[in-house]
Amino acid sequence: MADEVKIDAHTFHHRLSSLTSAWKADKRAGNALFTGVGSIVVLMGKNEETASYQKSNAMHYWLLGYEFPATLMVFTPDALWIVTTTKKAKHLEGLKGGKIPLEILSRAKDPEQNAKHFERCLDLIKGAGKKVGILAKDTTSGPFVEEWKKAYGDISKDVEEVDVTPALSIAALAVKDETELRNMRDSSRASAGIMTEFFVEEMSEVLDEEKKVTHKQLSDKIDRKIDEPKFFQNLKSKLSGDFDTQQLDFIYGPVVQSGGNYDLKLTAQSDENNLHAGTIIAGLGLRYKSYCSMVARTYLVDPNDAQESNYKLLLSVHEVVIKEAKEGVAVKDLYNKAISLIKSKKPELEKHLTKTVGAGIGLETRDAVLAINAKNTRVLKDGMTLYISTGFTDVENPQPQDKKSKTYSLLITDTIRIRKDQDPAVFTNGAASDTGSVCFFFKDEEEEPPPKKQTKKDPKVGAVAASNITKTKLRAERTTQVDEGAEARRREHQKELAQKKQQEGLSTYSEAVGDENGVTQKKFKKFESYKRDNQFPSKVKDLAIVVDEKALTIVLPIMGRPVPFHIQTVKNASKSDEGEFAFLRINFLSPGQGVGRKDDQPFEDPTAHFVRSLTFRSRDADRMEAIAQQVTDLRKSAVRKEQEKKELEDVVEQDKLVEVRNRKPIRLDQIFVRPAMDGKRVPGEVEIHQNGLRYVDHRGNKIDVLFSNVKHLFFQPCTHELIVIIHVHLKNPIMIGKKKAKDVQFYREATDMQYDETGNRKRKHHRYGDEEEFEQEQEERRQRANLDKLFKRFAEDIQQAARDEGWGVDIPFRELGFNGVPNRSNVFMQPTADCLVQLTEPPFTVITLDEIEVAHLERVQFGLKNFDMVFVFKDFHRPPVHINTIPVESLEPVKEWLDSINIAYSEGPLNLNWSSIMKTITADPHQFFVDGGWSFLAAESDEEDEDEEEEESAFEMSDEELAASEESSDDESDFDDDASADEGSEVSEESGGEDWDELEKKAKKKDREGGLEDEDKGRKRKR
Repeated sequence: MADEVKIDAHTFHHRLSSLTSAWKADKRAGNALFTGVGSIVVLMGKNEETASYQKSNAMHYWLLGYEFPATLMVFTPDALWIVTTTKKAKHLEGLKGGKIPLEILSRAKDPEQNAKHFERCLDLIKGAGKKVGILAKDTTSGPFVEEWKKAYGDISKDVEEVDVTPALSIAALAVKDETELRNMRDSSRASAGIMTEFFVEEMSEVLDEEKKVTHKQLSDKIDRKIDEPKFFQNLKSKLSGDFDTQQLDFIYGPVVQSGGNYDLKLTAQSDENNLHAGTIIAGLGLRYKSYCSMVARTYLVDPNDAQESNYKLLLSVHEVVIKEAKEGVAVKDLYNKAISLIKSKKPELEKHLTKTVGAGIGLETRDAVLAINAKNTRVLKDGMTLYISTGFTDVENPQPQDKKSKTYSLLITDTIRIRKDQDPAVFTNGAASDTGSVCFFFKDEEEEPPPKKQTKKDPKVGAVAASNITKTKLRAERTTQVDEGAEARRREHQKELAQKKQQEGLSTYSEAVGDENGVTQKKFKKFESYKRDNQFPSKVKDLAIVVDEKALTIVLPIMGRPVPFHIQTVKNASKSDEGEFAFLRINFLSPGQGVGRKDDQPFEDPTAHFVRSLTFRSRDADRMEAIAQQVTDLRKSAVRKEQEKKELEDVVEQDKLVEVRNRKPIRLDQIFVRPAMDGKRVPGEVEIHQNGLRYVDHRGNKIDVLFSNVKHLFFQPCTHELIVIIHVHLKNPIMIGKKKAKDVQFYREATDMQYDETGNRKRKHHRYGDEEEFEQEQEERRQRANLDKLFKRFAEDIQQAARDEGWGVDIPFRELGFNGVPNRSNVFMQPTADCLVQLTEPPFTVITLDEIEVAHLERVQFGLKNFDMVFVFKDFHRPPVHINTIPVESLEPVKEWLDSINIAYSEGPLNLNWSSIMKTITADPHQFFVDGGWSFLAAESDEEDEDEEEEESAFEMSDEELAASEESSDDESDFDDDASADEGSEVSEESGGEDWDELEKKAKKKDREGGLEDEDKGRKRKR
């Protein structure tokens, strides 16, 4: 053992110092916690094999990492005295020399010397004050303990004993550091892994095959699982990389209960009764590196409505208690919240709630100081860990399925960590507790399809007047006249929207503070190459230039000393020759270089001096060349890594997908995915699970998309398209293969080579004649309709499975679409109820309408065939999105659509420099809105309109000039007589004063007659 014991001195001194600091702070504040004790005695007797730790065991593990039997610790605010055996004392000698003095007294075989050690400790206790702190509830035994009690009895009348168990819990053990939290997390995840990936599978197999297995046998199987390292290798994605299965042990259970006999206490044990297919409670707790965790779940087999309803209530109570557990909250408030919820929902169940709904957990299995009951006034702090255990005991079943189901109990237990200003972290969330995961139905019952919710749509959103929808692309058949009434109505509405935006801007940015959106100002970049001198490469002793690729550092000899420069401070390196010498010049990045560069570093200290470059001379030209090349390569590698890190910094690691276990998941097969995974494109299947979607291709590659990470769900039918699409737009990107993706699309091709319903194989069409072609077109039309129906139903199933997330299926309005260039290619943009999308060609475009601040139409002027549209987002730090080269024929429909969804828009003749505009806005948003906000865009468009009106009014023509121009146009006309006659008739009719509607009707009639006459003449000429 001597070789194995290694005590972390840094941890020991840090934790001892934090304890004494809390002790002294409590004295200054009025002794509320330590109650004025001058010393604390922690006594450990002989080693006893117990599942749970006492406070003395916990203090040993907390300070030393080990349990030292037959050891006495005497704490004072200024020192620590330890009496122990000689062998143990050797391990403690290395802890001396810290901030808090440590005195170690070694016991030997000499009774007189041992008695003197105890006398010195008693003198220390008496000198520290009348009050001495003890651990009143701890029980310990052995010869060492008897000797101490005999010696302590001499002064017991002169001192006052005070129980400091609560003080040690709060000041030392309750708040965990990062190392302790990591051990807690590993312990919790191992517990949840055993529960979900072993027990649930075993239980399902027993119930499905109707085996006769006792609770004890099932518990023993779980108990043996921690001796199988292979099992935990499958959990490596959840556990730390250095997870050691040898340090795992059970501290609670495993306990399996069913058949009407339930005990929800931690002392419960599995009995010899067979597992009953009804209400099954399973619980277990693991200790990993001395830190504990607990998890318990209730599984309901073919439950009736009352049981399912009561479980849902318990789950709600459990979630409320967890959500309420935050820093600064009193422990009793958690219990009172649970009681209040039960009283409001089902008051009759209040008496069945457990007396406590959890306690502290860590080194101790159950720290009663933080017991969650109606009387505990302790306040929660960041870093504390609790187990939350909510349960109903002995609830009567109004409709018992059998004799053993007359009464039942329910229990849910999780291990959590308290956090500051946010909801607690649930370490055991890998074990699902929702009704879909814990309810098992083995009886043959047909599931009724859930009723579809009919959502009311705002008539203003996603729809425009039918008169504004372009029916044709031929200019001759499309009116170019602007509806003046609609334009006036839009302008009036846009003025209201502009005023509203201005008011919102002034109220949101009420103070003149730059970058109020929460983006920090650019700071001077700092890098660290080495923390200690002994980390330098050994070659620096020669005072040579060393390129340390591992530390990303160049070590340069300056004034006889090796000076490290991180590669991120280096701009470039070059080598030049001059005579017999070679020169190596290294240029550094420093503030003030490259005015206008995006990555230019800011000044932090205007008086500081910066090294711009260093030059070294050598006769060895080859070495100088090699060093320059090494620096260049290292710089490129560092820049590439920095770019990759920046690229992936917004990628999130999703929670685990909870698979459907009690039935087959709804799936859609023969599906392709975009972006495609590595390798050849192969089809796969999409499945709907408890909390997300899973795509699996035929090679076994998986893509999991959780409902909680979905922002929008789209269904695009194959009408006028080659594919039918279900598109998922995510809140945060995920990794697909080696690339990040914020959009995941599932599609199937809808070409003339369709998939047959029978074998999912491509059908080959043989063409013989017109009838066969007609039948083929009919078949393709039918196939497309079936494909749309199939995908739409699947999208609705996804919406139903994620009904608690608050999003639904969005379908593009093709009739409102328009062509444009959002990236590089010209594509067809389509509005939906919530977005503007392009889902057919990658890269996809999804713009959420609620996130748009204003829209600006650029290059809107007479004579241009196209215009551009720019969307500015409410988050001003987000770059605006451009959709370029939109045909001018779509201008009026686009305006009408923007107005109908209440987006303020403006228009102008030129393209604006949006990067500089957004920099001005983000620098001081308050001043921007004080100066008028977005009115500068409207002012630009108004000035353009006024200029056009002035130009039109300046051009006047007399009647004589008009007549002369008409004569000249007649002489120069190249049209035939019929066309001239038609034109003359139109002019004469126009001069007659008829209105436009009548003229339009007559013109169409003349066009039809003229077309027939021309056709007849053409036929005669051919003959």
